[in-house]
Amino acid sequence: MKDVLVTCPPMLGQIDRFMDYAAGCGLRLHPAQVTQTLSVEELVALLPGYDGWIIGDDPANRTVFQAARGGRLRAAVKWGIGVDNVDFDACRELGIPITNTPQMFGAEVADVATAFTIGLARQLFLIDRGVRAGGWPKPAGISLTGRRAAVVGLGDIGRNTVTRLQALGLTVTAYDPGVEGDAGIPGLVRAAWPEGVEDQDFIVFTCALNRHNHHMLNAEVLGRCKEGVRIVNVARGPLIDEAALIAALQSGRVHSAALDVFEVEPLPADSPLRDMERVILGTHNGSNTIDGVIRASHAAIDHLAGFLA
Repeated sequence: MKDVLVTCPPMLGQIDRFMDYAAGCGLRLHPAQVTQTLSVEELVALLPGYDGWIIGDDPANRTVFQAARGGRLRAAVKWGIGVDNVDFDACRELGIPITNTPQMFGAEVADVATAFTIGLARQLFLIDRGVRAGGWPKPAGISLTGRRAAVVGLGDIGRNTVTRLQALGLTVTAYDPGVEGDAGIPGLVRAAWPEGVEDQDFIVFTCALNRHNHHMLNAEVLGRCKEGVRIVNVARGPLIDEAALIAALQSGRVHSAALDVFEVEPLPADSPLRDMERVILGTHNGSNTIDGVIRASHAAIDHLAGFLA
């Protein structure tokens, strides 16, 4: 039986469900005590004692893998889609087989992106907070039909988000240099970032983070946006320059924002975003449905069992 450290919070939330499945694959799962991520120091201390690792959003860098490879670690799987936190080059050089679990919950994350879009349009969060505080607010929202939305990223999540927004009556422009044409979606408009941002009522981020798109939504781009634009991010926090977004919210350039991800996670206690009335805050939880977690976790276990067989 091979020992596997699990540091992925959604999988840890249902860890008992996967113990027997993993055992049937010859793996013994060990749940880490973690809220969002472990530190490099914690990983360096822990990982040499395990044969495999199911990675969350932890800093899976060269230092960590070198320490782990010096011990028992022989294989790893990045749970989920995003791999910006994992040094695949280091794994290749150290002889550690590794993969991720793509195409697992595009629909689930797209559901959250769509819900955020509707919530911002109708200011549902303000109504909820007002009623809880003893009031009876009736803010005027905006209709979605006839509005324009930019979707940044045309992967599994992006394509699912586009079709949902189109069904709500929005005209969608997609930005993704890695995908040509309309991705098989009728009526989809294409552009190169940040062309046409001044026409968008919503900007929705669904793309992977890489060295080319860090802070792609910055002060310069926000200055080009339509006054009152609404921002949604269900992808990765560093796609957005958070300080620039906060300034744009304060000035009114950005009407409101719904953020499931942040530059630092968990969101620091002193972040101005916590006190902003027109911001919906998430916990990097867009993929976390019972069904999606089961699919991704079974895939992670299967991949790791194959590597360690």
